[in-house]
Amino acid sequence: MKIGVLAVQGNFREHGAMLRRLGADVVEVRKPEELEGLDGLVVPGGESTTFMRLMKLYGLDEAIRAFEAPILGTCAGMIVLDRDHLGLVDVEVDRNAYGRQVASFEADLSLAGESFPLRGVFIRAPRVRVTGEDVEVLAEHEGEPVLVRDGRVLVASFHPELTEDTRVHEMFLNAVQEAAKPPVRVSGPGEGVSGEPGGAPAHSRRRYGRVDVGA
Repeated sequence: MKIGVLAVQGNFREHGAMLRRLGADVVEVRKPEELEGLDGLVVPGGESTTFMRLMKLYGLDEAIRAFEAPILGTCAGMIVLDRDHLGLVDVEVDRNAYGRQVASFEADLSLAGESFPLRGVFIRAPRVRVTGEDVEVLAEHEGEPVLVRDGRVLVASFHPELTEDTRVHEMFLNAVQEAAKPPVRVSGPGEGVSGEPGGAPAHSRRRYGRVDVGA
């Protein structure tokens, strides 16, 4: 699978290294046309104001808004993707709410469905203040969401690329794999799998569907 990492600023090299460890083909993205043919995209940590300025300068802001595959955003990437910026994930966040650079810290996080904690590295991290109704909280720190999913978009307040724990990137790549599955055609009445007689009854018929990557 081919995964793009936005490489205009920030920790794109660290994300690339972790994705390659997991078997992904990594492409550094600096121009809108480099989004073509990608199965997923990572928006890394960095400085969110600089990110938005450079993205607008190169036309990447609208290109990423139109990008339809799964996206992972970390730290500044969470801010870039939130309600007040690209609007791709239904959360409101406060920049640097966990403190400035000197207040950086690490913590064990409670990860949904996992008994073993996830190690989070927080560097000038944003704090999630508001989540939309359809946003799923996947990890918390002291009762506050730090890893959330909104449909095909996964965002983290912390830097998963700076630890040896690959579970956040694995979660993202699993979503990419699910989204890449072809549409499933369910036979109509009187049809078998390939259109022959003997298929599903009319009441159970539907046309096309995709696996919900947020499930």
